[in-house]
Amino acid sequence: MKAKAAVFMGEKKPFEIREFEITKPPKGYAQMKLIASGICGTDIHMHNGKLAVAAPSIIGHEFIGRISDADPEEAASFGLKIGDNVIADIAVPCGECLLCKSGDDANCVNMKVTNGGSIDEAPYLYGGYTEVNYTPLANLIRIPDSIDPAVAAIFACPGPTAMHAFHLARLAGVDFTKIRSAVVQGLGPVGCFAVMYLHAIGIESVYAITAGNNEEREALAKKLGAKEVLNLTAMGTEAFTQRLQKENGGLGVDLCFEASGAPSAVVQGMDILRNRGVYLVPGQYSNSGGVVIQPQMITFKALHIIGSSQYSMLDVNAYLTFLDEHKQLHDCISKLGTRYHIEEVNQAFADSISADIYTEDAASAADAAAAVFEG
Repeated sequence: MKAKAAVFMGEKKPFEIREFEITKPPKGYAQMKLIASGICGTDIHMHNGKLAVAAPSIIGHEFIGRISDADPEEAASFGLKIGDNVIADIAVPCGECLLCKSGDDANCVNMKVTNGGSIDEAPYLYGGYTEVNYTPLANLIRIPDSIDPAVAAIFACPGPTAMHAFHLARLAGVDFTKIRSAVVQGLGPVGCFAVMYLHAIGIESVYAITAGNNEEREALAKKLGAKEVLNLTAMGTEAFTQRLQKENGGLGVDLCFEASGAPSAVVQGMDILRNRGVYLVPGQYSNSGGVVIQPQMITFKALHIIGSSQYSMLDVNAYLTFLDEHKQLHDCISKLGTRYHIEEVNQAFADSISADIYTEDAASAADAAAAVFEG
């Protein structure tokens, strides 16, 4: 038997659809039938040449599947079995560096990934853009029966990405019960999840910021919990800043979550925060250039700026727990994203790149359109 895969052929080149033999999974691996695999902004940056990756190869890391083959005893040792719906965390921390030993394996300095295998050697299919995938059992988390895997697939990477930023904030002493106002910059998948999460945990005023012209996306943000959606392009920077500085009696907002990938957003985020405000910055994943900031503002406003990249198994589990505890959101989530078959990969990428985002920098890493390949 054979399985189709979309093969990345290099910078700005069309993907090729190829067929590969389906083989038995190697020791320690599971064979999975694809349920869905999302297009991440980092995938788009790979395609655009902003992030280096070998070609030809099979990319894609935010995938969900059903275990179709594995050694039963090996699978059981990880709490898994054939037939389970699972979500993958492709990160493989070294376990030896300072960060790993301190419990922060999401920021391992020697990080490897599970989806970097060669397409020239069996089992060939390590990435997410395939009909069949092979992933180490150690990197799979079972999706509870109470969660439709198609729902979990929508935020399979954006959800854990945001959850890791919130986790780091709590480790740094941020008390979310005292946050009354929050701003989310960017309305891609990471931004939409952040809006939904911040509203769900009880933050009174959640503002969503966009700069594009997508009324459907703005309506979605309100449905997910945004008190107001502010369009930076329509308002202008000065009016936008003044509007949000009115929060907390004219001091500014308590928390800002940067999910746009636009360097200019960082300046705006610092402007709208109150003294002792918290700035979470998971969105600047790829190098989109520099920006001039006023370092004095950090000192005099005593800003608490927390960067965040990657995520760990802990964050994937936190994401699934959030979904399990907020089933009232499932119907709305299920309607998000655009579905494509694997053969439509090039159209999916074209649509994602042209989608409405925070700035003119198409396909910012954290703000690409949600697109999902279905098996």
